[in-house]
Amino acid sequence: MMAGASAAPVFPRFIAIDWSGARGKRYAGIAVAECLDGDAPPVLVDGPGGWWSRTALFDWLKAELAREPALVGIDCAFSLPFAVAARGFPAGEAATVFELWDAVEQACAGEPDFGGGPFAVHPLHGAGFWHRGPQPDWYEDPHRATEWACRADGLGHPQSPYKLIGSRQVGKGALAGMRVLRALRAALPGRLAVWPFENPVPGGSAMVEIYPRLFLKHTGFGQRKIRDAAELDEALHRLGSRPLERTGAISDHDSDALVSAAGLRRLAAIPLAWAPPGLDGTARRQEGWIFGVGMTGS
Repeated sequence: MMAGASAAPVFPRFIAIDWSGARGKRYAGIAVAECLDGDAPPVLVDGPGGWWSRTALFDWLKAELAREPALVGIDCAFSLPFAVAARGFPAGEAATVFELWDAVEQACAGEPDFGGGPFAVHPLHGAGFWHRGPQPDWYEDPHRATEWACRADGLGHPQSPYKLIGSRQVGKGALAGMRVLRALRAALPGRLAVWPFENPVPGGSAMVEIYPRLFLKHTGFGQRKIRDAAELDEALHRLGSRPLERTGAISDHDSDALVSAAGLRRLAAIPLAWAPPGLDGTARRQEGWIFGVGMTGS
């Protein structure tokens, strides 16, 4: 179903991924949860040997989406602010997100495990990134429209992907995510839509950018992380899910993935989530949009 239509797309399965752009072979920061349509509780999906690498996750998604369609949400930016990114392309502001993904892949092809670091130091494309030290005079701190919509929705202040310092940096995770998205799209031609650049098709899978704080806000937990199983069950209940009935402590990566899977299932049934007021041509062609953000307009 096209965005803007009266009904939302239908999916039998929902997968949420808490993401990481770190360098290494496997990462504690990647967590995967899935749930089926209905109200069954989401469950964690363990990576090989109990840990996920980005390559292992790509392989798993490629196999799973070939087997059964799903709506997949990943906690990473699918693009960059084109006010800066467009300067690296001959077409300038006419360039699309797919050209950006191609450029990221070309710059990072030798980087293992879908790493995105080399793009940020590329002599042309890396010019806008702040890497170290005090904020440079030239740094613009660019943001996508969807990130401003996050602020307007009371979801905090997402970092610019061009800011590569500090514990909250998101740029390298975004670049790694773009490589994975590009590879999955190539591996599943005609069977995978990356929203909002492409519209979901009946019987196909779709990938959307998610922001776990959005789902936490819907549960009433606000900006606070969930690290207790009882709180997790309360959050799931508020998202229309049956409880997982775990006990004890839970990592915030696991809870983010579990809550996001249940939240994604609930949000996907709302037609306005697929056609928020701020979703303009720039978002559709270049910058993307965080699923569920800006549904009330500006």
